[in-house]
Amino acid sequence: MNLTLSVIKADIGGYVGHSESHPDILEKARQCTDKAKKQGLLIDCCVTKCGDDLQLIMTHQGGESNEKIHKLAWDTFVDCTNLAKSLKLHGAGQDLLSDAFSGNVRGMGPGVAEMEFKEREAETVIVFMADKTSAGAWNMPLYKMFADPFNTIGLVIAPNMHCGFAFEVQDVKEHKTITFNTPEEIYDLLVFIGAPSRYMVKSVHHRESKEIAAASSTQRLALIAGRYVGKDDPVCIVRSQGEFPAVGEVVEPFTLPLLVEGWMRGSHHGPLMPVSVEDSTPTRFDGPPRVTSLGFQLSQGKLVGPRDMFADKSFDNARQQALDAADYMRRHGPFEPHRLPLEEMEYTTMPDVLKKLKGRFTDIKE
Repeated sequence: MNLTLSVIKADIGGYVGHSESHPDILEKARQCTDKAKKQGLLIDCCVTKCGDDLQLIMTHQGGESNEKIHKLAWDTFVDCTNLAKSLKLHGAGQDLLSDAFSGNVRGMGPGVAEMEFKEREAETVIVFMADKTSAGAWNMPLYKMFADPFNTIGLVIAPNMHCGFAFEVQDVKEHKTITFNTPEEIYDLLVFIGAPSRYMVKSVHHRESKEIAAASSTQRLALIAGRYVGKDDPVCIVRSQGEFPAVGEVVEPFTLPLLVEGWMRGSHHGPLMPVSVEDSTPTRFDGPPRVTSLGFQLSQGKLVGPRDMFADKSFDNARQQALDAADYMRRHGPFEPHRLPLEEMEYTTMPDVLKKLKGRFTDIKE
């Protein structure tokens, strides 16, 4: 059967500050999705969190961008926001940028990653969720998974992967998309995805079978709202095994705590630290940025799992590297490269400061 896997997230209130999700919020979301399962709208659902973000991992047969599924997610976020307000949680409903649902949550604030496929005999999927970072954070990991033989040896020695993968890249500022075929267009691909604040990997496909391999959220909250309302805190789905990278190849990129946009007030570079769901509680300078990973086997749409993939002790070195990098970056204070460059600060107070000081700038006399 054709199955749709939808991961939809939203920050609807933090506990305490931006550091954690309140257990009552998670329970309220489970009640909403359990009702949808009983009604037959969902096959299965896993409610979880990453930092202060509520995550809905859902399986159904409605296809991508299904109005009923997206309305379920929206209504769940609204109900949880009302609870968050009653608990006086911080930033209650901050990711909900509209007053009413309009058929699809895309462009309304929540992050969305979806894919439709025919379930394989053994269907392995891994869901990545990040907090205190932006949507472009998946660019380097996805490149390593699907195009870098130093990470994924299957690209070299597995006959069913040797053909390579196709990367769909979105220009989120110009609202354009382009597809690059690897390995022959790797250099062209890197020109763009090496600038993750603008160019983001939206999806990856197997070149021979055309099967979807990965899908990510590329929503930029600041571009939608026109102001800083919180970081994007993206999600990503990756299919694994068979003609796709093995589980070990999928999680290997996160042994490098790459520097990403986000952290305090979404205005700094910081290391993306792989952690268990339990440890996704960013408190130091509202960080450092966190990434969690849940693995599932799918059986007739049922989510068999989850397994907390980053609870593995083999990621301890990456965590220590992230903490060391956090110390180093923090010592830069308000200076770049810790603080984002000015062109990325346009949704903060920077325009107000420039307006206030406009008359004090004078021409340089040669």
